[in-house]
Amino acid sequence: MKTFVSDISKKEFPIEERVSGKMVRQPIMAIIQKDFPDFTQDKFLTLAELNEFREKHIENFMAQQMGDLSDLEQKVLVAIKDSSTLSDKIDGDGQKVTFGQKIADKVAAFGGSWTFIISFSMFLLFWISVNIFWLANKGFDPYPFILLNLILSCIAAMQAPVIMMSQNRQEEKDRERAKNDYMVNLKSELEIRMLHEKIDHLILSQQQEVLEVHKAQIDIMNDIINRLKKLDVPD
Repeated sequence: MKTFVSDISKKEFPIEERVSGKMVRQPIMAIIQKDFPDFTQDKFLTLAELNEFREKHIENFMAQQMGDLSDLEQKVLVAIKDSSTLSDKIDGDGQKVTFGQKIADKVAAFGGSWTFIISFSMFLLFWISVNIFWLANKGFDPYPFILLNLILSCIAAMQAPVIMMSQNRQEEKDRERAKNDYMVNLKSELEIRMLHEKIDHLILSQQQEVLEVHKAQIDIMNDIINRLKKLDVPD
């Protein structure tokens, strides 16, 4: 098996992994030469080493566009380096829910339903009817229904913060989902940029191979022409 020595790591690799410096785009070449000043277009490196410098190029691009990288952007870079996914790490629905949070969710769900509206309206009609018609407005809560107003005020005072607790938790889950959506979209954009780099490298490599084939064909044609000239006997 044919091998070559990388000018970056000075290690031996299979010839299939060899990449010429002529195939490296100028922005990535500048990053390589920053770490290895002696590296030129006439030298070689492996595809894995080239991918590492591509990742550095993307990291530098993000730093230039966004300034200091946040924790979310650092997670995206780690996911790209590890070739891992982010869409399966959405933990908004996987968090443990406490007993109080379950009660808050149930109260908020019941308080915002037609079941609550209809049942509470029937309770109010029953309370008013009993005190006005059955007890002739001389019962335990005659008009203007002071006890009923007190009960309604207590229910409203207790229900409002419980519903707000549920809404705050839902907003927190929405923020977590938005963060994960941002990381997934950013990772997709960066991987598309890397894909463009690889396609450009593939096109340059194919063009170089075609040029080499053309040069070989021209050399063969020149050799044939020279032989024909030697065989041509003058009259």
